Amino acid sequence: MHERGFAGASVRDIVHAAGVPQGSFTNHFASKEAFGLEVIERYFAGSREVMRETLGNEALTPLERLAAYVDSFKDRTSRNGMRNGCLFGNFAAEASCHSEVIRARLVEIFAEVQGSIARCLRAAVECGSLAQNLDCDEIAAFLVSSLQGAHLLTKTQRAPDALDRLKRVLFTLILRPGASSG
Repeated sequence: MHERGFAGASVRDIVHAAGVPQGSFTNHFASKEAFGLEVIERYFAGSREVMRETLGNEALTPLERLAAYVDSFKDRTSRNGMRNGCLFGNFAAEASCHSEVIRARLVEIFAEVQGSIARCLRAAVECGSLAQNLDCDEIAAFLVSSLQGAHLLTKTQRAPDALDRLKRVLFTLILRPGASSG
């Protein structure tokens, strides 16, 4: 599904890749949509672990944590030759128009990611690394949107330039010490 997309991977493709009979699919999942939700949940479990290891890593300064989180996107994208992008973004682009339950779950996931980034930014404000008046929620929302867009460009261009640019702009223009979001 990550390789071909939700619509592009048929149930037949899925069971063939899993090496199981087609009846096994219908015994475990009421629909392809239910399977898609399970795929999203498993992917999110891995994403939560990445957030714990980066954004939640108290051994690093808050801005180092944020940089590690952004770097994790590049690392994951590079594993497959920058062909697959982010599974959440892929589902958002192709399934959210056809499945309200998938769309709603993605909204929740993006909100949880945004909240984790905002908490990290607030920690940076509290320790004096960023301006007191920084709108952490707004920057976190911007970063979630920017990461998804950078993933799409990275996938399309099969090059890390968009993720590199995002990190450079984030840390040199947006989150530089003394910068405010007025």
